Amino acid sequence: DFVFKRKSKISASRRLYLKIKLLAVATQMLEEEKNQKIKEKEAVLAERLPPLNLSGLSLQELQDLCKELHRKIDIVDEERYDVGLKVSKNNVEIENMKLKITEIQSKFKKPHLRRVKISAEAMLSVLLGSKHKESFDFKANLKTVKKEEEKKEEVTDWRKNVEAMSGMEGRKKLFDASGN
Repeated sequence: DFVFKRKSKISASRRLYLKIKLLAVATQMLEEEKNQKIKEKEAVLAERLPPLNLSGLSLQELQDLCKELHRKIDIVDEERYDVGLKVSKNNVEIENMKLKITEIQSKFKKPHLRRVKISAEAMLSVLLGSKHKESFDFKANLKTVKKEEEKKEEVTDWRKNVEAMSGMEGRKKLFDASGN
C-alpha cells in the first residue's frame, strides 16, 4: 500500500526562521500599541485637567479653586458610580443568560430512539402524504404457513381420563384399591 505524503515546500529551518520573525514583529506591534494607549491617556488627561497655576493667587481665589475641584470630583464620582452600577447590572444579566443557556441545553438532550410499530398503510401515508390514496395489501403477497393442529382428545369424565392415562391394568387396580 503506497501512501502519498505531501512534502513541504519550505524547509524546517526556514519555517522556524519565519516563525521567529513573525513573533518579533508581533511583539513590536504590541509594544507600539501599548505606547499609543499611554499617549492617548495622557492627551485625554491633559485636555480634561489643565495644569494648575497656584502662584500669585489670593486666599479667596484658592478657596474658589478648591470648591471648583471638589465639584468636579463629585461629578466624576457620580459618573464612576453610575458606570459601576451599569457594569454590575450587565454582569448579572450575563450570568442569568448563561444559566438560561445551560438550562436550555440540558433540556434538549438527544433522546434515545425507540422502535415504533407502525402499519404499512400509516407508513405510506406519512411518506407520501396526500398522494397516498390507494391501499396496498402487503399481507396478501406473503406466503402463508399453516400449522398442524394437534389432535386433542376431549374427555369430560375424569374417571375415563384416569383409565386412559393408566395404561397398565395393575396401576389401575392399585388406584381402585386405595380409593375404597
